[in-house]
Order: sequence, then structure tokens, then C-alpha cells
Amino acid sequence: MAVNRVPVLKRCRSLGLDPVFLGVDKKSKRELKRANKKLTEYGLQLREKQKAKFIYGVLEKPFHNYYLKAENMPGMTGENLMIMLERRLDNVIFRLGFARTRREARQIVDHKNVLVNGRCINIPSYLIKAGDTIEIKEKCKSSQRYKDIVEVAGARLVPEWLEADQENLKGTVKEMPTREVIDVPVDEMLIVELYSK
Repeated sequence: MAVNRVPVLKRCRSLGLDPVFLGVDKKSKRELKRANKKLTEYGLQLREKQKAKFIYGVLEKPFHNYYLKAENMPGMTGENLMIMLERRLDNVIFRLGFARTRREARQIVDHKNVLVNGRCINIPSYLIKAGDTIEIKEKCKSSQRYKDIVEVAGARLVPEWLEADQENLKGTVKEMPTREVIDVPVDEMLIVELYSK
């Protein structure tokens, strides 16, 4: 299984991305030194794709598969792609405030600590649907780890398409997200242009 071991702040710096979007509070004091290099059109498109992959923690092959699915869905391909990435179970756990970062959310799902509609799901790429209830297993709720997480991530704003109960570590998907409510700084049209070449 491929694992992304890139240092987060270094990657954020190279992509021109604020670490806050990943749930990381640290800031890098270093400046990126590019000797007045102007990015080509392809370079801009590639950077947007790398940004989306890095934010959601998806590798190349699954990302391409998401694109192919999004292409076959009705509506705009770029918007469908962003909505599918936002519906991933690890991302929803992060959005509900049950994890500090998306990487931690992925680990929580991998360790079988999450129930979706009462069923244990350990697949981070599982796509949630409207009406799904997501909760942390009973035996894990009392652990110190989740108390610390809620203390740190509880202040984070939960998107309007989700409803979170921080006390009981439980959340509900009220509706499917739309592109307008996804606050990720990615221009999905450039990704579509890149793949449609």
C-alpha cells in the first residue's frame, strides 16, 4: 500500500497552500525561492491537481478514478469531482471535528473506530450519503485521545451540510454538499482541462 510521507509544511509551501486547510496550526517561516519562474498553463493545471490530491490525501490512481466517475455523472465534471472528494468518510470525520487533521481522520477510520449507520466501516474512501449517521464507537468515546481532539478541533466550524454532536461524538449528514459550501482553495476547472487533454 502506498503511503504519502511528504513533510506537510514543505509540501504546503511548494503548492502555495495555507496549512490551515489541512488542519495544521503550524506556519513555516521559510519563503519559497523561485527565480522569477513563470508557470506554464500545464504547470498551473498540474499544481491545482496536486493541491486537491494533497488536501484530501488521495494518490494518483484513485484520484483519476474519481475524475472518471465525476465525468459520467450529470452536471459539471469539476463540481462533481470536488463533491465526491468531500463525501469521503475520512474527510467527513475531519469536518465533524472528530479529528485534528485529515491524516488523523484516515487513521481513526483505518483502526475501525467509526460506525456509519451502526455498521463498522474501515474504508477511508467510503462515500457517505445524505441521511447517514456517523459516530465513534462506544468503547473509544471515553478515551483521552478523543477528549483531546474535541478540545482542539471542537472550535472548528462544522459545514452546514453536516450536523455534529461533539458531546456524544456523533454526526449526521443533513444533505449532500454543494460546491459553494466547500471551502477548499482549488480551481477544479483547471483539473478538468488537464485531464481532458
